[in-house]
Amino acid sequence: MLRLLILSFTPRFVALTLCVAGFLACAFAAKGEWSSPFFLATLAFGALSTLGAHDLFQREHAILRSYPISAHLRFLLENVRPELRQYFFEDNKDGRPFSRDKRAVVYQRAKMNIDKRPFGTEIDVYEEGFEWLRHSIAARPISHEHFRTRVGAGCARPYDISLLNISAMSFGALSGAAIRALNLGARKGEFAQDTGEGGFSPYHAESGGDIVWQIASGYFGCRTLAGAFDPEKFATIAGNEQIKMIEVKLSQGAKPGHGGVLPAAKVSAEIARIRGVPMGEDCVSPAAHSAFSTPIEFLQFLARLRALSGGKPVGFKLCVGQPWEFLAICKAMLETGLHPDFIVVDGKEGGTGSAPLEFMDHIGMPMRDGLAFVHHALIGVGLRDAIRIGASGKIATAFDMARTLALGADWCNSARGFMFALGCIQSLSCHTDRCPTGVATQDPTRARALVAPDKAERVRNFHRATLIALAELAAAAGLDHPSQFEPEHFCRRISPHEAATFADLYPAPAPGAFLAGEMDARFAAAWRRARPESFRPAPLATA
Repeated sequence: MLRLLILSFTPRFVALTLCVAGFLACAFAAKGEWSSPFFLATLAFGALSTLGAHDLFQREHAILRSYPISAHLRFLLENVRPELRQYFFEDNKDGRPFSRDKRAVVYQRAKMNIDKRPFGTEIDVYEEGFEWLRHSIAARPISHEHFRTRVGAGCARPYDISLLNISAMSFGALSGAAIRALNLGARKGEFAQDTGEGGFSPYHAESGGDIVWQIASGYFGCRTLAGAFDPEKFATIAGNEQIKMIEVKLSQGAKPGHGGVLPAAKVSAEIARIRGVPMGEDCVSPAAHSAFSTPIEFLQFLARLRALSGGKPVGFKLCVGQPWEFLAICKAMLETGLHPDFIVVDGKEGGTGSAPLEFMDHIGMPMRDGLAFVHHALIGVGLRDAIRIGASGKIATAFDMARTLALGADWCNSARGFMFALGCIQSLSCHTDRCPTGVATQDPTRARALVAPDKAERVRNFHRATLIALAELAAAAGLDHPSQFEPEHFCRRISPHEAATFADLYPAPAPGAFLAGEMDARFAAAWRRARPESFRPAPLATA
């Protein structure tokens, strides 16, 4: 009751507050006389107050729980969108109608609504960049299995991961209610949730869904007070049965090579406890790790984590930057015999709640280029069969997944897709702590808008519907399993009169070709400069 009283004085509840005040004032002025001019006003304000009270406690729409009465304007505009969208709902990025927004597809699937459209495609199929899947005359029956791939086949405790999982999003960036809903949905749908670098929180643990624990340069949850890696704390948390894999983050797509600071004012007692940092001080994520400084040391660190976790799969995540750095890791694998169990390739188009404009727009390799590079490099050094590859970067639909699998991924991670399933409306207020749907906020009065058990069902629905759509695409291509997608299944228009397959655009080397010195210009110069003993390249004069 006290919280509702506090809420009544916030701008978000001004409409409800004014209606209740108007109802009381008019009721007092009418003095019970139905003929009074204030009587009709009393009825009107009473009806609006009742509507607002219903909005405040209903569980279906988070936006109504945050903005009772006033949020109905948004739904009114949505209802008239088919008639007005050509005037008001154009996508500013590419001019395509709002109905093409992937967010709408995710909403429909999360709510188990019909996701079909009339009157065919709404985009120019002769526009440069248009892509399509080559179907087969001999289509196959649609598979109904829960598609999975095994990670860490040589580990003591391998994990069969779903082909679609929740990408890294930390508690702190997302609300506790959002983390709780995502993990409950993951448990019900039998897929995994990546913790992000913010640590394994009670909100992740509450529902028992499978977890990929991300360790970044801040070592949150497994650090000393000075910020160094603490093996004892790591082993304690990594032994949790809910944690299935360990992921070391080298960089993320939205701001690769950039650290981060959570200001002291935002470091609550809860966040300080979960991350293992002191209250009253800035929580710093350095740009680089302190536990290793060379490719060989990095692989030794991964091996150490695998041992400390009891034999769980250990890998790393990166957005590809300088090609010789990744090739240096490959050379270190060959020299030491050590290798990760998996690699997650994040694209520079990946999102975050807060990043500098220059980093978001102009640093890092796009996901498809980075994925093809990593996939082909591992083929070239003869290690592709030993290492699984995950990929993330604006993946929200089954076509996004199929295309990513064709380029070399074994599974896909999605962040914004699952955020949409939670009810995110892309208000672009993640960094302000004023998220209107309770997804990306630490304000408890806003987080209450998100009802975790209800949103968990939508998370599961989105996952299930997307995998069904993926099965339909595979069957249409004449395949029995999505893992059979190959680059030649996809075409990209490179001019109004020409198209090329992904096999033409991303030619693969022969297995082990790099060991024989056989590589094209994409790799040759970087390979010569890559050194297993350093992330710094060899000088040009000696490369």
